[in-house]
Amino acid sequence: MVNGYIFDLDGTIYLDNQLIDGAAEAIRCLRERGDKIVFLTNKSISTRYDYLTKLNNLGIGANIQEIINSNYITAKYLKQRMSKTDAVFIIGEEALFEEIADENITITDDPKKANYVILGWDRMFNYEKINSAYQAWVHNQATFVATNPDRTCPVYGGQIPDCAAMIGALEGVTGQSIDLIMGKPSKFAANFVVNEVLKMDPSKCFMVGDRLETDIRMGNENGLNSVLVLTGITTLDMIKESEYKPTYTLESIKDIVDMKNMISSG
Repeated sequence: MVNGYIFDLDGTIYLDNQLIDGAAEAIRCLRERGDKIVFLTNKSISTRYDYLTKLNNLGIGANIQEIINSNYITAKYLKQRMSKTDAVFIIGEEALFEEIADENITITDDPKKANYVILGWDRMFNYEKINSAYQAWVHNQATFVATNPDRTCPVYGGQIPDCAAMIGALEGVTGQSIDLIMGKPSKFAANFVVNEVLKMDPSKCFMVGDRLETDIRMGNENGLNSVLVLTGITTLDMIKESEYKPTYTLESIKDIVDMKNMISSG
C-alpha cells in the first residue's frame, strides 16, 4: 500500500544547517518502498528553490514539486480570490515578495491602494511597516492575510520569534483578529497538499512534524494521520497538556521506517 508523507522541515528534517540523524536514510527508505513525499514548511523567509538547494546539499534528494512553503500556499490562495484590479501590500522578506510576484499578483507599495495586506516573518519589522498596514486597513478596509501562525522558529540551541510577532502587532493596533492565516494548520494548506500535490486519500497520508499547534493540529483536523517527532519544539510534557494529540509519537524521523512496518502489519 502506498502512503503519502508530509514532512515539516525545521525541527523535523534539520535544525539550522544540521541534518537530524537518520533523516536522509529514512526518506530514502520510504522512496524505495514507493511512498510519496512532500516537504511542507511554514517558514516564509526562504523560497521553495532555497529549500530545494538546502535539502540537496544536506543529502536529501528532492524536486521542486515536492516542496511547498507558506508563501506558495498564500500566493495560490490569493490568486484564486483576487480580481485583476486588486493589489497587495507585503510585510515580509525578499522570498515572500518573489513568490507572490511569481503568481502575477499585483504588489503595491502604497497601502491606500492595497486590498490585501500579507504578513510574513520579517526580521526588519518596524513601526513604519505597522503604520503602513494600519493605513491599508483604515483607508481601504484591506484584508489581512498571514503566511503562518508560528510564534517561534526552532534553531540550533533554541528558538527565535516568527510570524506571530507581526500578527500580534497588527491585531494590537486594529483590535481585531487577522482575517486569514495560511500555511499549517489551515484547511486550505491541507487540501492543497493532499489533493493537488499528493493526490491521495487523506487517510493514507501522514503529517510528520514537531509542533502540536500546526503540524499535529492540521493532521487531526483534516483526516490525516499525525506523527509528532521530539527533535524540535515539543516535549512529552507538552503533549499531555495539549488538546492536539498525535496519532503517533516518535523520538525522531529515523523511527518513521519502523512505524511504517507497524502500519503494514496492523
